[in-house]
Amino acid sequence: MTPSYDISTLRFRHELPVQIRFNDVDVIGHVNNSVLLSYFDLGKVSYFEAMGYKGVRSGDVDLVIVHVDVDYMVPVFMEDDIVVRTKVLSVGNKSVKLVQMLYDRRNDRVKCVCHTVMCGFDPSNNTSLPISDEWRKRIHAYEPDLA
Repeated sequence: MTPSYDISTLRFRHELPVQIRFNDVDVIGHVNNSVLLSYFDLGKVSYFEAMGYKGVRSGDVDLVIVHVDVDYMVPVFMEDDIVVRTKVLSVGNKSVKLVQMLYDRRNDRVKCVCHTVMCGFDPSNNTSLPISDEWRKRIHAYEPDLA
């Protein structure tokens, strides 16, 4: 998925510092790529909670991930001071597109960028749903520059 924007021009309202743990580092000395996905998940949970949505931790969720695309620019190391920045790019009928980046505050470097598509979901019958009005209101209130 090639973005139609320059990541450096995006305004991220939300960032979450991430503590890198010894277990996150592989034998090569960098944080394993699969662990970076869990950092992005932490960023999404914190982002949704920042917009006032508390259902994520209780399991009362009506959005699920249907696509993830990650561009790895440079490795993340144990000593890096990283944050996850998160932003909703767009809201469709049944989907929400997010962009996230792992950013090293120590040297102002983007480590990797993640594009995620989430879909409205009804867990009672495993079917997709339109994005609820509640989600739309929360997203637009939190991201006022969203078209």
